[in-house]
Amino acid sequence: MTQIVKTSFRVVIATTLVVFIGGMWLARREAKELVTSSFDNRRPILEKPSDVGIDYRDVEVTTEDGLHLAGWWISSQNGAALIVQHGYKMNRSAQLLGIAALLAKRGYGVLLSSVRAHDVNGGEVISFGLEEMQDLTAWIEFVQQVDGVDPERIGIFGNSMGGSLAIQAAAQSTALKAVVAHSAVASIRSTVETSVRHFTGLPPFPFAPMIMFWVERDWNIDPSVLDFTQWIDDLSPRPIMLMQGGADVVIEPSSGQLLYDAAREPKEIWFEPALDHVAFYDERPEEFERRVVGFFDRYLLNPSAEPLIH
Repeated sequence: MTQIVKTSFRVVIATTLVVFIGGMWLARREAKELVTSSFDNRRPILEKPSDVGIDYRDVEVTTEDGLHLAGWWISSQNGAALIVQHGYKMNRSAQLLGIAALLAKRGYGVLLSSVRAHDVNGGEVISFGLEEMQDLTAWIEFVQQVDGVDPERIGIFGNSMGGSLAIQAAAQSTALKAVVAHSAVASIRSTVETSVRHFTGLPPFPFAPMIMFWVERDWNIDPSVLDFTQWIDDLSPRPIMLMQGGADVVIEPSSGQLLYDAAREPKEIWFEPALDHVAFYDERPEEFERRVVGFFDRYLLNPSAEPLIH
């Protein structure tokens, strides 16, 4: 091998090593950004239920590991109650007040809940369900004890990550009698490429596997455990409704179908090819009311109802 060839080879190796190290450093930085949420950088609460004409009260629960979580409670008029759970890096106000007002005006008690590392709560690590189940458990127990609520008529509505948390919570607690999951992730592995592109602006290859490496190594979050298709099978005979947009750029658009295929009856899916992430209420308000409120009415106000098959 000539000296020129040897030198060129070393340059290629050195350049490749520098690029790899730089890529891993960037991936580690993005992994931290994705799984942590410092208080100062969180989305602020800009509106309260009173801003949309709904009476409410501030409520708080304490989790088993000692975190204090804030929420809003809207009293029930029909004896049934719904937990309304926000999504990733959102809060109980963002994207949900209109939905909460709709449900409340139809007579439901509504708990606008929040989870750790979000809203005004303690914690900085977002574990996508590994630790947040303590939060949902505390909120479920709260609703069960509210005067005027029949503990056999409690459901849950979740946006995005909140939909995935709703599925896992219902799988672990039979207190939840009906579930609506709006743009829910099917699994971390199935959506990582789409989500990495959206949240970081980086190309999925090679950064998605690099980011997942650091998420697991630095934050002890095992993506194989975060497969909500494994949880959804445990909901039956309680019903679930899935809502998924085909133009979703935040999660993999096949997520809704993957969850639907894994679920047992009674189950429903509402798929809209042209809709983006958690866009159903804003883009299809009348149909949203008919389908979503109708779903909860059938199963919480008329528990003997049969599922609609689409």
